[in-house]
Amino acid sequence: MRTRASSIASSFFSTTLSRRTFIHHRINVLRFYSHTRPGPLTQYKNLVEQGKLQHDPYQERVASELEKLLWRLEEYEKDMEEYHVNLANWEKSRENERRRLLMEEAKVKQQGGKGGIWTSVNKHRSELLQRWTFRKKNENVEPGVGKWVSYLNRERKLDSFTGRRPTAPPAPKGLYIYGNVGSGKTMLMDMFYSATEGIVKNRRRHHFNEAMLKINEHMHKIWKNQVEEKSLQSTFSGWIMNLPFDTKVKEWLAAEERYKQEVQMKNILPAVADEFLVDRQLDQRGASILCFDEIQTVDVFAIVALSGILSRLLSTGTVLVATSNRAPNELNQDGMQREIFLKFIAKLKNHCEIVLIGSEIDYRRLIAQNSINQVHYFWPLNSIAAKEFEKLWCELTNQLGGEVTTDNVPVMFGRTLEVPKSCEGVARFTFEYLCGRPVGAADYIAVAENYHTVFISDIPMMSMRIRDKARRFITLIDELYNHHCRLCCLSASSIDELFQGTEEGTLFDLESFQFETETEGAKLRTNVLAEGNVGSGGAPTGIISMLSGQEEMFAFRRAVSRLIEMQTPLYLEGVHILHPYFRRPHQKFQNNCVSTLQSLSSS
Repeated sequence: MRTRASSIASSFFSTTLSRRTFIHHRINVLRFYSHTRPGPLTQYKNLVEQGKLQHDPYQERVASELEKLLWRLEEYEKDMEEYHVNLANWEKSRENERRRLLMEEAKVKQQGGKGGIWTSVNKHRSELLQRWTFRKKNENVEPGVGKWVSYLNRERKLDSFTGRRPTAPPAPKGLYIYGNVGSGKTMLMDMFYSATEGIVKNRRRHHFNEAMLKINEHMHKIWKNQVEEKSLQSTFSGWIMNLPFDTKVKEWLAAEERYKQEVQMKNILPAVADEFLVDRQLDQRGASILCFDEIQTVDVFAIVALSGILSRLLSTGTVLVATSNRAPNELNQDGMQREIFLKFIAKLKNHCEIVLIGSEIDYRRLIAQNSINQVHYFWPLNSIAAKEFEKLWCELTNQLGGEVTTDNVPVMFGRTLEVPKSCEGVARFTFEYLCGRPVGAADYIAVAENYHTVFISDIPMMSMRIRDKARRFITLIDELYNHHCRLCCLSASSIDELFQGTEEGTLFDLESFQFETETEGAKLRTNVLAEGNVGSGGAPTGIISMLSGQEEMFAFRRAVSRLIEMQTPLYLEGVHILHPYFRRPHQKFQNNCVSTLQSLSSS
């Protein structure tokens, strides 16, 4: 069941440093191939022929649909390049025309103060007429109505001068892939994502947890900027400051500019979608593709955020390829924000083909059956397992040649997380430290991004008594898996028994779940996705999870499936290729690894 720590350590370095050709069934390996790499269907068939995958007709069908989408994207990319050139010209022309209209209005206001006696008389008459007309309505007039009318009139004039916004070419339909845990959804999506390199310039791949946190963070930044802008209301932008008008006219111009920005920012989610999920910082004009892994609607925030952002992206021509455990109509079984949700589902169906992977097989288990089981997973919690776990830690850190120190890694929202023991990309924690405190996905992402190998000791069997810890542990496994980390565990039980419960009761129990929900009333559960304050400025303090019982069952099954795969040689061989740590320069680490490999070869 266990392999000796010394042989594991040797295997660690040989797989870490080896540059041999490697084809992995998971996504990220595929990202390293050039843009000439075949499409997803060809990749899938090659893996089947090589015995890396077992043929599955459902998987082949999805791979075929993704291949067709890839072909359509090549022509769509060209159309979108032309569209973005036209859009940029239109936006520039419209902004120039808008400023010209503002200047004309400013000149009228400027002349109003210098037009002599008749101008003053006419102005006085106009003011008297306005007072008489609205003397009974002043109390009912909402603040900003005048600016709103002025803004609309100006926009109508701009439409007549510059025309309507250019229409994007029709986008090819994306895919929404759903099915059971381990059925190959993510693998196929990632084959497609890797094949789009060199074809589509604007490409993004997000997992649900990371996307929700980044959306939350970006919303906070926008809110913060709004607060800062309000505190600077008396200042002028550069182009207004240099205009030949008096102070009052400049103040009017500045107020009009601020009002335009406020109107544009009232719906914050489109701003997040435009500026964040699709990166246009490099001004790369063309098509956009978003691959979104494990779409969920675990709470109100997820429904509102996903609906607003994905709807915006789909409306502006982004092609979506998504995976989920559920069909679209079954995503929101609790009926939260039903009207918003139904509009989103209608748009999703209009822009995506809905495809089921109907296989009941967990292919992660199938691959593990032909591999050395649990090579980095030690159990139970006895002296023998603890000694092997400790030996592996000592040998890895000694061979790396680095000093074991305490470290601090940056976390989203300006926080940091202390890492008790770390050495050259290897970190060590206890289960209680990572899952028994108010931490969540933001912290786990920070760990996963900074450490290619993570040791976790004293993992208990999950039960109702530590249910919140179990939820955090599942989120931790998700992030370590998504970043392709090597995971070394010292646990109370085997992987299959980890979530089976104890004598205190099972972890998943419908009666207990119902009781828990009823006694909480309107209070939502402790947040397990994004614990931690993001600071002042009105932003939410986190994403509050409200998992249904069925969603928890999916989560537990997914965690077990991923833990099994993370112990297979196929997964472990990909760590040095896929993990972010190895895409950053670490000369000292690389030199130490080379000398270690030489010593192992000569011994």
